[in-house]
Amino acid sequence: MIIRKLFKFENAHVVRGCTSERCKYSIHGHSYKVELLLESNYLDYGQMVYDFGLTKQMMKELIDAFDHATAIWNQDDKSYIDAIKTHSLRWVSLPVSPSAEQFSRVIFVIIDKLLQQTKMVNGEKEVKIHSVIVHETDTGYAQGFREDAYSPLMGEINLKEIDFSSQVKKEWSDPLMWDKLLSNETFVNPTPN
Repeated sequence: MIIRKLFKFENAHVVRGCTSERCKYSIHGHSYKVELLLESNYLDYGQMVYDFGLTKQMMKELIDAFDHATAIWNQDDKSYIDAIKTHSLRWVSLPVSPSAEQFSRVIFVIIDKLLQQTKMVNGEKEVKIHSVIVHETDTGYAQGFREDAYSPLMGEINLKEIDFSSQVKKEWSDPLMWDKLLSNETFVNPTPN
């Protein structure tokens, strides 16, 4: 069974190398909609694949890290990167260009890692991410699957190369959340009342 949770964020970027002059040479923004599709062959004690309330915790915080931020490709021009980091409190540096396609892959890898490191306590079994859909506009979206997220043909996504600004981290309920994720620390879901 597949469940879907929708998240939203506002983000600015430049997509180098694309055909559109506006997109590759100018900072511009989008109102993104992100759909996480989670799957399992089992239901938990509440007869759910995964409680939607649980997605409103760390998953939401990690996706919200992109909200009102500028996404930067770490291979972009150094002066551009330095300018963004100097003049914006909220930014995220990525090892891939911030296209909708790459956003779907980045978010897939982040949430996949989070799920792998989460101890589930309400009978959830084999919950995994099916795909991530990133709507960049009302008429255009990219959907990334596991084979896309980990495809070397599309550029490697090494989580250690993703850098969130100190302001983004400061706004998390646990400012060390990203460091804990990278160091394979176990996250424990809350016990049902």
